[in-house]
Amino acid sequence: MKEHFNFTRDTFLAFVKDLDESTADKQASYFNNNIRWHIGHVLVTPESLMFGFPKQSANLPEEYSDLFGMGTKPADWKGEIPDLEELASLLEQQKERINKLEDDFFAQELPFELPFGNFKTYGDLFPMILQHENEHLGKMKAMKQVVTAK
Repeated sequence: MKEHFNFTRDTFLAFVKDLDESTADKQASYFNNNIRWHIGHVLVTPESLMFGFPKQSANLPEEYSDLFGMGTKPADWKGEIPDLEELASLLEQQKERINKLEDDFFAQELPFELPFGNFKTYGDLFPMILQHENEHLGKMKAMKQVVTAK
C-alpha cells in the first residue's frame, strides 16, 4: 500500500517541481481552479483525512484550509499564497509522516464518516487518497497543456 503511495506522490512531486510559478497561477478556461490550487488541495486532503487538519494537526499552516480545502477557489484568496517550493517541501514532509504510520494506525476505525463510499478504517480510506491524488494530477497535466499552448 505504501509503495503505491510513494510512487503516486513521487510522480506528483516530479510534476510540481517541473512547473514555474506563472504556469501554476494561470486560470485555464473551463477549469474551476488553477494548478497551484490543485497542488495545495492534494496536500490538504490527506492531512485532513489522515491527521485531522486543521484541528488536530499543526503540520500545515492553518490558513491552508481556507486556501485549498473543498469548495475553495483562487478567486477568493487573500493574503500571501505559498510558492511552489514551499508546497513541494510540505508534500515531501507529509510523505515522510505517512510512511511512518504503522499498520495498527491503518486498522483503526475512522472517527468520522464521509458522505460517499463505505470507508470504515484508515486502511479503507488510503486507496481513495491515492486515487484522489492521481485524479488531480491528471487535471493539472491537462491544465498545463492548455495554459502553455501557443
